[in-house]
Amino acid sequence: MGDKDRMYRAIAGVLILLWGVSNANALGLIGFVVLATAYFRFCPVYIPMDIDTTR
Repeated sequence: MGDKDRMYRAIAGVLILLWGVSNANALGLIGFVVLATAYFRFCPVYIPMDIDTTR
């Protein structure tokens, strides 16, 4: 996972999480998944799709 991809995922994860908390919606937990993929620099969806964002 490239730096831009990681940054966009971190921002999106925080926004989704904040949206979920502010609206008391459990779908906000998806923000944790997005943040985790940014933190670990790994997205399991990229493997079957053969996507590489490190370039």
